[in-house]
Amino acid sequence: MDLFHQSQPTVLGGLLSGLGHPVLGPDHLLFLLALGLVGLQQSRRWMLGLLSVGLGATGLGLLLPGLPGAEFLVALSLVAIGLVLCGRLPRLVLLPAFALHGYVLSAAVIGWESTPIAGYLVGLLISQGLLLLLSLSVVRAWASQAQPAQLRLLAGLLMGVGGAFAWTNLVP
Repeated sequence: MDLFHQSQPTVLGGLLSGLGHPVLGPDHLLFLLALGLVGLQQSRRWMLGLLSVGLGATGLGLLLPGLPGAEFLVALSLVAIGLVLCGRLPRLVLLPAFALHGYVLSAAVIGWESTPIAGYLVGLLISQGLLLLLSLSVVRAWASQAQPAQLRLLAGLLMGVGGAFAWTNLVP
């Protein structure tokens, strides 16, 4: 039985779903990894703030689901992160963008009982935390050695991918 989409979710199913959702969604994965590029001058404590914002927004999504256009805005968050990398937007724009990612990730568990949801939230926290740690370690190490032109190219690629994901949300 597929543990991500059970008719009767369990704690284990919720945990596995939480671990998998940020990794299996390419827009979420790219956003989490790209945060390491933005966080070049940030301490690892920055990660705790992002995780808190994301988890809080996931809780908000459980209480108030159905924000219109949320997936479209998540796709545009890749454009936003590219613009932050180019110095065209302030870094603080990424806090609501991260919150939006957390909000959208709540949609997977709407209607579940509280115990599997708790497992999902723990899995989500672990998965996002590990991806951010990886990003703030590996991606940051690479980016600190990269030439400015390479970072601009990567920012452009992120904006292009984000634009393509946004387009697919507009045109089914």
